[in-house]
Amino acid sequence: MKTAVKRLYEGLFLVDSGLAAQDWQKMLDEVQRVMERAGAEVVSQKKWDDRRMTYEIQGKARGTYILVYFNCDTEKVKGIERDVQLSEILMRVMILRTDKMSQQDIEKATPADSTPVTEASSKAAADSTPAPEASSEEQADSTPVPEASSEEQKNEEVAVDKADDDSSPGDGDIAEEIA
Repeated sequence: MKTAVKRLYEGLFLVDSGLAAQDWQKMLDEVQRVMERAGAEVVSQKKWDDRRMTYEIQGKARGTYILVYFNCDTEKVKGIERDVQLSEILMRVMILRTDKMSQQDIEKATPADSTPVTEASSKAAADSTPAPEASSEEQADSTPVPEASSEEQKNEEVAVDKADDDSSPGDGDIAEEIA
């Protein structure tokens, strides 16, 4: 008799942003259904973020990600991936094994947890920020420039001399005749 080894996995499920905005609970229920079908024990489930995708998937340009940490038998992971492919609600999934992840790492804040910046909060922050002492141009002027070594100076002088040699005599005469 073979014993099932349950390992910790991280699953990032992609759902349509429009459907997620309409019925978020339905999205979570679908993920939960897939997990229960595989016999997985969900440790954590939360919204990761809503993002514009690099390319369209199923005709959708935006997607909402659901981050799920779960314990599951290694042989059942393929079943989760198959169920997501057959689901009309879940668009994609990426599952990674994360055996060494601590509970503290699992509970870290996601991009969706961070507070969005509004115009009022950004204006208040700008008002409370002290004005810089010097502009970036002034700072650029006052930044010390390292002096070139004598060898670099010689190379520059040689380059200038060669540029002067390349001009043909009489170039100035043609310009004077045209003017």
